[in-house]
Amino acid sequence: MKKITKFSLYGLLYLAIIFLLAVMFIVTAKADLIKPNNTFEPYEVVKIQLKSLKDNSEKNGNIGIKQTWEFAHPNNKKITGPLEKFKKMIYSDSYRMLIGHENNEIEILSEDVNRSVYKVYILSKDKKRYSYIWQIEKVEIEGDLKNCWMTTSVSSPEFLGEVI
Repeated sequence: MKKITKFSLYGLLYLAIIFLLAVMFIVTAKADLIKPNNTFEPYEVVKIQLKSLKDNSEKNGNIGIKQTWEFAHPNNKKITGPLEKFKKMIYSDSYRMLIGHENNEIEILSEDVNRSVYKVYILSKDKKRYSYIWQIEKVEIEGDLKNCWMTTSVSSPEFLGEVI
């Protein structure tokens, strides 16, 4: 009987250690969000947002949408926020093709000291091509985000056709 108790205790200890290691792995594996700062150029902001949306999934807690939200201009957040409303918008017909897209290309349309506009081409996971107009502006209001480049608007998509 003592052997059974001994093995049971070792078994419980083993399970507790496995559980602790699993929790530690999950906590450390969770990616930190990149925070806006005035060292990012407008093109980099678009790249960060596109990569985040490409890598996003509900399985990873929509971390890509959260990252994209981080770089939404305060004026844009007044229209698209809060975050839960923004998530619904991203999963809507106009933007869901950005989630998990296969490829993207960015074309500069205009750049000046306070505003940059890009045409973004997306190849969706279902092999359809779309384009968006992506506008980035420098935050002018006082605070932590002053002089940070952030997204002020993204157009509705233009369907460009299917890729074989």
